[in-house]
Amino acid sequence: MLLDDELPGLTYLKMLCEQIPEVEIVKTFNNPEKLLAEIPNLDFDLLITDIEMPGIDGLHLASLLQDKMVVFCTAYKDYAADAFTIDAVDYITKPVKLERLQKTILKAFERYNSATNVKRFIQLNTDKGKSLLYFNQILYIKTALVDSRDKTVLLTDGSLLNLKNINFDTLLKELPEAHFCRVNKKEIVAVKAIKFFNHNEIVLHYVDGNEKNSTLLLSETYRADFLRKIKI
Repeated sequence: MLLDDELPGLTYLKMLCEQIPEVEIVKTFNNPEKLLAEIPNLDFDLLITDIEMPGIDGLHLASLLQDKMVVFCTAYKDYAADAFTIDAVDYITKPVKLERLQKTILKAFERYNSATNVKRFIQLNTDKGKSLLYFNQILYIKTALVDSRDKTVLLTDGSLLNLKNINFDTLLKELPEAHFCRVNKKEIVAVKAIKFFNHNEIVLHYVDGNEKNSTLLLSETYRADFLRKIKI
């Protein structure tokens, strides 16, 4: 998808994209708010957008998109650092040349192919039957209170999932190593869920029923591995 509030720039960018056989233009927009309103009904992989626009700027817009690649195309160099902070595929300055745009599209293809080859979930037995457990939905996993052979998963939406008869070693082999670590004998935490930590304790972003941030014990046995993971 293409977005630029200036029609001449949008028309020129569309013309360049049409010269790249691998690219299909889903839709073009000259208003970021209209784009946001239509996103639920559009199937696309990459957004090429200007940054300085009335209403919603391109950086804010990109932060609202989930699992979509973004390329910034702007007349200004000042936003480059911000663009890569939000993991943009590329940052192109106007006027855009076809060769430069082709290199950007190649980067997008490489990222897309890399992402599609990465395992994103595991299939596990739960007390409600088989379930697909997506890694990005996990906040922490702990030993179940009723039966220590089972494990309870806290998901990002606040719900709990009970995994049947599985041990932590098996789970750790399946979970992405860089994003999860064991912090004590009874708990594994997702690195992204951590808000604060000290020598003995980890505080999560998640707020429990008592309106307090959930906390986990950081035991000496697992402390070194935990500190290594959060420095990656």
